[in-house]
Amino acid sequence: MSGRLFDAHNHLQDERLGPDRETLIAASRAEAISAMVVNGSCEADWPSVFELSRRFPEVIPSFGYHPWYVRERTPKWQHRLNEFLDQAPSALGEIGLDRWIKHPDIAAQEDVFVTQLRMAAHREIPVSIHCLQAWGRLHDLLNNNPRPACGFVLHSFGGPEEMAPALAKLGAYFSLPGYFAHERKARQRDTFRKVPLDRLLIETDAPDQNLPPDRVRHPLPNGPDGKPMNHPANLRSVYEFASELLDIPLQELINLIEQNFLRLFGRFVRTP
Repeated sequence: MSGRLFDAHNHLQDERLGPDRETLIAASRAEAISAMVVNGSCEADWPSVFELSRRFPEVIPSFGYHPWYVRERTPKWQHRLNEFLDQAPSALGEIGLDRWIKHPDIAAQEDVFVTQLRMAAHREIPVSIHCLQAWGRLHDLLNNNPRPACGFVLHSFGGPEEMAPALAKLGAYFSLPGYFAHERKARQRDTFRKVPLDRLLIETDAPDQNLPPDRVRHPLPNGPDGKPMNHPANLRSVYEFASELLDIPLQELINLIEQNFLRLFGRFVRTP
């Protein structure tokens, strides 16, 4: 099969992947991965994301405050975020809402989320959104605040199937991870069968959300927590899973995802 592959969401900067990014990128190039959106999660990792974008043309930098880390933000976080967004063509994220984590600070999450959403709208750049157990509130905040007209990514979309049309109307793209190939993720697979095809994206979320073992083309050692880590070059395996799930020929899916990805992130894509 020919064609370029595009990863809508990963964390190539994650320290668990070790110091050798050249080997990871070489394997990704061998799989025809043309671009990957690398998402920063807090002030501490934004410099690493920026440096990766300088070293590797495949890397589309994205800077944002993840809801897990909002308590760590400094008084100058907004200024620092704008500085990084000014340094290179970049998206914004990963941002979001998360009521699943232990003792979430919902007020802080919402304040930081809306601030960043408004930044993205002002700059007219795509934003990558994380959401767990807060889909109704997410919809309300998206509906009632400025948001980028170009659209936004719902990374690893796990919301209710019935919300997909309303979110698509607001500009959502829905990103499918390989993790949903696990048998226990039947509900999420059913939801993705109903997602509008012109809003479908594919992601690895590397080093997290690994595929079932029989689908892993590029294994990595387990992380410090003992859990399997996901190689960014496993993206082709996620495409293959999506092709089976949606009953779309792989080549047709590759072409479709390229169109969707370029519609949202095309201005950032560079030639390796």
